[in-house]
Amino acid sequence: MMIGAAAGAAGCSSSTAPEVPTYFGPDVTRIQVFKEQRTMQLLHNNSLLRQYRIDLGFDPKDHKQQEGDGRTPEGAYLIDRQNPNSRFHLSIGISYPNADDVARARAMGVKPGGDIFIHGTPTQWVGVPDWTWGCIAVTNTEMEEVYSMVRVGTKIFIYA
Repeated sequence: MMIGAAAGAAGCSSSTAPEVPTYFGPDVTRIQVFKEQRTMQLLHNNSLLRQYRIDLGFDPKDHKQQEGDGRTPEGAYLIDRQNPNSRFHLSIGISYPNADDVARARAMGVKPGGDIFIHGTPTQWVGVPDWTWGCIAVTNTEMEEVYSMVRVGTKIFIYA
């Protein structure tokens, strides 16, 4: 597996977007997040490629129920977008809420929330545990690696 620096093509990169390394290794076929252990794993089939220590939402226990609850969702989702201009260094979107999440929130009379991402960590939050609004955070250097390795459509499983 190799990761090397890649220069942005003229007109295709933003001066504010971080430079992302190029990844030449096996495809990431699955992401596993273990909330209680505060770990995230990138896998190719059953082979572990990378593992990271993570921070979660400010109230991480249990599944996300509604907008603003500070919980990180649990369940099976997809990576549905990449954001090179994130205010959290770089980010990749998680397809929360799914149909079940929407139905559960509707039954409770609340909004399910959204905009759940894996992203980097701004300087003021380095060393602060579980500071997000429900997202999964890694260091900015780790986020550059994750961003280069993970593609839209990758399955992500978030466990309690």
